[in-house]
Amino acid sequence: QVQLVESGGGLVQPGGSLRLSCATSVSISRFNTMGWYRQPPGNERELVAELTRAGSTNYADSVKGRFTISRDNAKNTVYLQMNSLKPEDTAVYYCKAQSAIYPYWGQGTQVTVSS
Repeated sequence: QVQLVESGGGLVQPGGSLRLSCATSVSISRFNTMGWYRQPPGNERELVAELTRAGSTNYADSVKGRFTISRDNAKNTVYLQMNSLKPEDTAVYYCKAQSAIYPYWGQGTQVTVSS
């Protein structure tokens, strides 16, 4: 059974940094794409960043230049390094693993950017 577990969320001041981690129960090489999504309060879930098996990346315009997605295949973990955080980055952040036929989601981790 595939399980994704996110960690690393918390409260941070504007301009600060956080690194989110997504640990999977199976090899991440099984998935076509690994991604981070977020859901701000009262809004729909949106793509933040994604990383393909081949190593290509895609970022939402709002986070380009501030966030970086990466992976450690040996640890079956995907990361989201978030720098220069803004209050509008406040959201629940979810990890997604997309196989050929099915998407798997983590339970989410809260990120709050506030002074």
